[in-house]
Amino acid sequence: MDDDLDDVFRERRRLLALGYRMTGTLADAEDVVQETYLRWYRLTEAERDAIANPAGWLTTVAGRVALDLLGSARRRREQYVGQWLPEPVPSDVFAGALASRGTQAPEDPLDRITLDEDVSTALLVVLEAMTPAERVAFVLHDVFAVPFDEIARAVGRSSAAVRQLAASARRRVRENRAAVVPRAEHDRVVRAFQQATRTGDVVSLARFLAPDVELRSDGGGVVSAARNVVSGADNVARFLLGIAAKRPDMSMEEQQFGDGLGFVFREGDDVVSVMNLHVERGAITQLWIVLNPAKLTSWRSTSDPTWMPEAGAR
Repeated sequence: MDDDLDDVFRERRRLLALGYRMTGTLADAEDVVQETYLRWYRLTEAERDAIANPAGWLTTVAGRVALDLLGSARRRREQYVGQWLPEPVPSDVFAGALASRGTQAPEDPLDRITLDEDVSTALLVVLEAMTPAERVAFVLHDVFAVPFDEIARAVGRSSAAVRQLAASARRRVRENRAAVVPRAEHDRVVRAFQQATRTGDVVSLARFLAPDVELRSDGGGVVSAARNVVSGADNVARFLLGIAAKRPDMSMEEQQFGDGLGFVFREGDDVVSVMNLHVERGAITQLWIVLNPAKLTSWRSTSDPTWMPEAGAR
């Protein structure tokens, strides 16, 4: 019995990785995991003994829980103050979480990207635009290798319907990933952008921004942030330089994310924001800045960040 419990508990990190991809925040991911374990413990001992693959059972139940949660999360986000962005996490938070999928690495590099341990903000933004059912079907099948028949039973749809949902979601991901540049090119452009921010010159900074660049910042109504999208190279450059002028003591530290090179901003020992960027054709096309303190807890803790979500991040 103890060995069985150990096996179940060993799935926690993987379930958190699943919940994070499903919901975009560690707080909601934690809710998914807790409810999944609660349903496991509600089973009788005979019912648990009858489950041949506890890891598979936990995965599909977590998908069902996430589907229910996504409906209420979408309603909450409609009332969110300003822009809602996925929570940025350190690249090693879910290290090893997908190792037990038991699938061979796909030959298609676009498919390989969706299976990476690191989760990019760009991918999470695409997932956020999906319907809850599409998101669950895609994450369970394409990322966690759950068979369509099992997903169908979990979400109460036919296997054919789930296949269709996953295919639709996959098309969205492919369309987004088609513009992705190699990591080295991304990092080169971002470092040039970083150098330009130090000049304090709008024209120099705007050179590294696409004409139609968009900046989104998420303060959650807790801290000051742009409530609307900032668009255009000149506007974005002036916005960023304005922040730098107001906060001269803020440091800009390089950090690798699923998207490539990004930045963690600190004032003293306090993390005040995290920035991810998207690069296409030699210029930055998207900037995502998270300032909501509830979404920065994993950057403040020296302990395992996956155990310390806060409800306000949602």
